[in-house]
Amino acid sequence: MSWFLYVLECRGGSLYTGISNNVDKRYAAHVAGKGARYTRSFPPERIALVLPFADKGAALRAELAVKAMSAAQKRSWLAAQLSTATY
Repeated sequence: MSWFLYVLECRGGSLYTGISNNVDKRYAAHVAGKGARYTRSFPPERIALVLPFADKGAALRAELAVKAMSAAQKRSWLAAQLSTATY
């Protein structure tokens, strides 16, 4: 089963980072106010980024690394991820 790191852009322009094995279901929970405490206070406006990982451990390590970044570092990292995305 694949795990994903996701970044949400929330009300006020803030970013929220989490992991899930079903990003659509998790996003719906955030939108419905049943997700994290942070997203109950700052509802998500869109999914900004989703990155796949081979397993939960790898996704957790990535989440911890992103959460350790300052807001400016997160925005720079997000911009770099979006500029190198392939579709």
